[in-house]
Formats: sequence, structure tokens, C-alpha cells
Amino acid sequence: MLVAVLERVRSLWINARVPLGRRKDLPPLQKHRTTWGKPARAFLLMFVLVDLLGAGLLMTPAATSGEEQLTFVEATFTSTTSLAVCGLTVISIGHDLSLFGQLVVLALIQVGGIGIMTLASLLGAALIHRFSLRMQLNVQAENRAQAVGDVRSLVGRVVIVCLTIEAVVFLIITPRMWLGHGLELGDALYSGLFHSVSAFNNAGLSLYDDSLSQFSGDGIILFTVAMAVILGGIGFPVLLEMRHHWRTPQQWGLHTKITVITSGLLFGVTAFLIILMEWNNPRTLGELHWWAKVSDGFFHGVMPRSGGFNVTETGAMYDSTLFLTIMMMFVGNGSAGTAGGIKVATLAVLFLVVWSEARAHTRVHVFGRRLAPDVIRQSLSLTFLSMTVVAFTTVFFLHTTPFTFMQTLFEVVSAVGVVGLSTGITPDLEPWAQLTLSFLMIAGRIGPVTFATALAFRERKRRYDLPEARPMIG
Repeated sequence: MLVAVLERVRSLWINARVPLGRRKDLPPLQKHRTTWGKPARAFLLMFVLVDLLGAGLLMTPAATSGEEQLTFVEATFTSTTSLAVCGLTVISIGHDLSLFGQLVVLALIQVGGIGIMTLASLLGAALIHRFSLRMQLNVQAENRAQAVGDVRSLVGRVVIVCLTIEAVVFLIITPRMWLGHGLELGDALYSGLFHSVSAFNNAGLSLYDDSLSQFSGDGIILFTVAMAVILGGIGFPVLLEMRHHWRTPQQWGLHTKITVITSGLLFGVTAFLIILMEWNNPRTLGELHWWAKVSDGFFHGVMPRSGGFNVTETGAMYDSTLFLTIMMMFVGNGSAGTAGGIKVATLAVLFLVVWSEARAHTRVHVFGRRLAPDVIRQSLSLTFLSMTVVAFTTVFFLHTTPFTFMQTLFEVVSAVGVVGLSTGITPDLEPWAQLTLSFLMIAGRIGPVTFATALAFRERKRRYDLPEARPMIG
């Protein structure tokens, strides 16, 4: 289904470049329409249809473990948070859902992770067809991009990479759950499968009400889950290039270099600061052994980048830690991956722009390349729009809900960044507020991809220019 839709999107785009009189496969009334928005609309339509299907399945009696069925809001929220691989939840996945309901959630997570990663990669590769042949060759050489005509091959590679990493995570954490934490073999197998899929797809959903708190201090499980979150969130293009050139990082493209370096810095700084700030907090790391403090702190340093799991109570952290977590949730992880946020490449571009401006440079250079002006404009636009959504939604929630500013801001950013961490207020929100968070999760999951693609396809060059003016800045 996904391949067919993507091939149809490609044919529509190619057809749009053919003169009107020579178009054959579009009805006459549609020939005057531009097609820049159709990939984005197809993406949104697929997401909504699968979301509604998941909600319908979760509302059936077979999906719940008790006699009481899920309400429309509960089913919709659970389906959306699974498909958007967010992790916020208003029910107990392990207790309220039956095995059938949990498998529906697991399937939605897998579809949301692999499907969105695949489509994001394909839409990114599709942009090279807008340029001349020489530019296409330059872009392909720089980004190691795949041709859009090779749809089946690209989809196959994404699926193979995803399933391979999930299998490795499963094989590591399952024996540890069985032998090290007293789970029955069957429970360990199922728990290992569920959490390996949830971890790689950055879903943050767990079978346990306290997430992974029972594995606090277990470096094997926590480090493995954290690495799965990092690999899933860093983006398929980066994974593919790192696999091909893992011995020669100097041959990596610009996007891979920016993503890996920025991600590494953010992971390291965040983990160090969380360990430092929470070291003596008696409600989080303060009562733990030093090794558990380091392992749990490192785990929490990774999870705000769209992971969503926790091993200590998030709401018990200091406000300074919560605010640092909010900033990391807003950034997210790599492009064309399972993570949300504005993406680390966007943050890197903004930093490079400020750095170049501070050095009075008129061009932005990095790793022997000059950043294109449209990349800078898209980064600024995406960041401003994301901040606007967060700001207005936070103000609205502060006015209509009884929760504090930090709790409200944390919840909103977690939804927009499709992270899944929460201070514990999600189940206590009114149904309309939960539905609002569902819309934020959808916007945060598919918004950056469709927005960037739409801007790239819609770009127009003016045939004239206006007189220059300089308003006062600062």
C-alpha cells in the first residue's frame, strides 16, 4: 500500500513537469493544479486512516482486559500516541488492554515508526528531481541519496535495518529480564519483544505502569534501550551511510556529519547535567548507588530526545532538570527517523547562522560546504512555527486547566516533540484537552516532514526585486 501510494505521488510529480498539452494520466479539470502539496496530503490521509482504524480496533470488546471498553477519547488517544510513536498515555497498556489490544498498539508503533521513517526518507530523496541533472548529481554525491525510482529497494532497506536492530535489542534484553529480574520465560519474551519495538521506534510505551523503573540501575537493559532509541531517532539516511562508511567517517556527507556531531554533543551534555543536578535529589537519584545514579542519569539524558521511557518519577525532578528536558524534547533527534522535534540538523543550522553572524561572515560555511539560503529559511520557519504552537497551546492550557506552568509546558512540548515523557498529568486532563494533545502529536509527527517538503516543492523565484530597506534590529 505504501509503495503504491508513493509511486503514485512520484508519477503525479513527474506529470506536473510535462507541458499541459502532453499530460495523459490526469483528468482535464486537474491539469491546472500544482502538485507540491500532494505528497503531504497523501501522508496526512494515510496517517489519519490508519489512526482511525487503530482507534476502532481498540474500542472493540476484544481489546480490553475487563468488561469496560475504552471510550472514544481513550481509544483515539491511545491509537494516536502509538502511531505517532509519542508515548503519552491515558490508560495502562499492561492492565487495561488485553493481549489483542496490546498487539494492536505494537502494530501501530511498528507502522508509525517504519512507515514514517520510510516516507520521510523518500520525500527527502524526491526533492533532488527538482534540480538540473548536474545539481542532482551533486546532491546525490553529498547526501548519498537514493533515486525515487528505486522505491522498493529503499523501502526494503528501511525495513531490514529496523527489524535487524529490533532483533538485536530483543536478544540482549530478553535474557536479562528472564535471568536477572525474575520474569517468567514467556513474560520475558513478550516484554522483550514489546520494549525492543517500542524503543527503536522511539514510542516510549511500556507494559508497566512505572515504565522501566523496575530495571533501575541495570546498565545492560538501560544502555541497550538507550542505544535503540538513539539509532531509531538518528534517521535512516544517517544509518545507511554509517553502515556503508563506518570505517571512514571523513567520507560521510554533510547531513550525517552535522547530525552525528550535534547529537553526540547534546546526548553527552544532557546526561552530564541531569546526573549533576539530580545527584542529591532524594526523590530521584539521591538514594541510589553511584553506579545506578550514572546509569539512570545517562538513560534520562537520552530519553528526552524522543525516547519517552523513564526509570524514575519525572515529576519529582527539580525544575531546572525539567526545563533542560523541555529544551531537549523540543529539539528531538535526526531527520527522516522515528524521533520528533525540530531535529538536530535544524538546531545545528541555526547555531551556524548565529556563529557566522557573530564573526561578520555573509555566508554560512561548515565542513568545506556553504549552506544554501533556502535551508536557512526553512530552519528558521520550522523553528518559529513550532515555538508558536507550543506558546499558544501552553497559554491556552494554563487558562483552562488547574496545572502549573512547568507541568503544562512539559506536557505540551512532550506532545509536539512526540516524546512521551510526562509529569503525570496526562490521565487527569479533561477529554477535550487529551484530544488537543492528540492533534499536537499528529502535528509534531508529520508536521516537520510535510512542512519542509511543501516548502521545497512550492519554492518560487521572483522575476523582479524590490528596493532594499533595513529595519532596526536589537
